[in-house]
Amino acid sequence: MNYYSDSINKLIGEMAMLPGIGPKSAGRLAFHILEMPKDRVKGLTDAILDAREKTRLCKECFNLSDDELCPVCSDPKRNHKLIMVVEEPSDLVAYEKTGQYEGVYHVLHGAVNPAIGVQPENLKLKELLKRLATEDVEEVIVATNSTVEGEATALWISKFVKQAGIKVTRIASGVPVGGALEYVDEMTLYRALEGRTEL
Repeated sequence: MNYYSDSINKLIGEMAMLPGIGPKSAGRLAFHILEMPKDRVKGLTDAILDAREKTRLCKECFNLSDDELCPVCSDPKRNHKLIMVVEEPSDLVAYEKTGQYEGVYHVLHGAVNPAIGVQPENLKLKELLKRLATEDVEEVIVATNSTVEGEATALWISKFVKQAGIKVTRIASGVPVGGALEYVDEMTLYRALEGRTEL
């Protein structure tokens, strides 16, 4: 039985499609939006549309950016000889929050997972290999998640980076097995980076 109008049900349904938002949270968000002044609702919808229209992938590292190069890649103070490979932009943000990493990144946009059809060619891996062939890179730090998929991706990367004659390391444990980097505190991430081991 529908307790709400079609428009409210539609709003709740759209909210519930967001990751981490269940039906109850979707309802709370929908009712909060309905109670907001119209100008704030317009500001929210404008911000969503603006982000969706302007956001693109950095041509260098594939981080999310408004410009051709993201703020990290365009920063001349960053060490471009050191590349940290992460699964998602949120992992990059997690490491940036530590304030300890001075290199650049490469965002894969996922991890190898044959069970759901994600193969190496579905990720930004060939772009990584191209970077390694054309840039003066001394070390690649593999910072994929401590999951079966993250480990499989790390092994794949390690194989090809070693063939290129470049040092490849893996972040140390301390990041929980099965855990996503974006949820790990800054100190644990810093210690994992400092304790990285050669693959």
